[in-house]
Amino acid sequence: MSTEKISFLLNWQPTPYHIPIYIAQTKGFYKEEGVDISILEPSNPSDVTELIGSGKIDMGLKAMVHTLAAKARGFPVTSVGSLLDEPFTGVLYLEGSGITSDFTSLKGKKIGYVGEFGKIQIDELTKHYGMTPDDYTPVRCGMNVAKYIIEGKIDAGIGIECIQQVELEDYLRKQGRPISDAKMLRIDKLAELGCCCFCTILYICNDEFLKANPEKVKKFLKATKRATDYILAHPKQAWEEYSDFKPQMTSELNSKMFERCFAYFSDSLYNVHRDWKKVTAYGKRLEILPPDYESNYSNEYLSWPEPKEVEDPTGAQNLMLKHQEECKSCGGYRRLAVN
Repeated sequence: MSTEKISFLLNWQPTPYHIPIYIAQTKGFYKEEGVDISILEPSNPSDVTELIGSGKIDMGLKAMVHTLAAKARGFPVTSVGSLLDEPFTGVLYLEGSGITSDFTSLKGKKIGYVGEFGKIQIDELTKHYGMTPDDYTPVRCGMNVAKYIIEGKIDAGIGIECIQQVELEDYLRKQGRPISDAKMLRIDKLAELGCCCFCTILYICNDEFLKANPEKVKKFLKATKRATDYILAHPKQAWEEYSDFKPQMTSELNSKMFERCFAYFSDSLYNVHRDWKKVTAYGKRLEILPPDYESNYSNEYLSWPEPKEVEDPTGAQNLMLKHQEECKSCGGYRRLAVN
């Protein structure tokens, strides 16, 4: 049997930053563009690139470093756009755990990670700071890093500022502790990368599907762009619509996550050339990519003008850090204007 549906696999169970996909579906944007989408949820986030790369699924979402590594390992996928741009990513921990801003304080600790590349990143950092991978205990947590920290199963773990760190802050708030006790050692700073782009969340395609269905992919992206524009213009209304369709989104915790994700949404959906160059180089440094690897992304399926890249990405990151601290304190839906 065959189907005209595009199978689309999320990178995990529905979260606040998946809202463009669901809004495009619920508002009928996909239907209006002439595409039919089947949204699927993985039971294991590590399966996503394998399922898409093997052709079992047509499209989906994945972080940049995983997208690069997938093709290098024989699972042909290509990024055709960006959903979430450069969310701050790092080793999360709680004040009082014995961990400090000094990376070497992780020696002897249990460190959680989502999938195998998280462990590769930590292993590489231990060498960078005069340690070895034997100096810590790795614990694979999937997306449950914050939960494992709270339960004491790990001392620290890799997560992103707008999801797992918000989970830790929510826990602290309920315990009567200051939310500032949720700390992060940013990997981009530790590894001297100059960007957080390795965890940019991407729209990816199976290469054979992409080759055979370029117009479908263009229509998918056009509808998703319409949804993104709607969300950025009407965040409160969009969140209410998403929550109505997905009742699990109605919690205060998810609402706070959405507020923190709001500044990271890509308004253009374009892959950022500079970021791909940096993360490809980082992948080679981690030895998950061969020396001659060429980045697997394309912007040719986006039918609107490409924006100019930020001239001072480091300055923009510093502004984003201040912006997110303000969002943490005051809440609300705000975007950072960067010239």
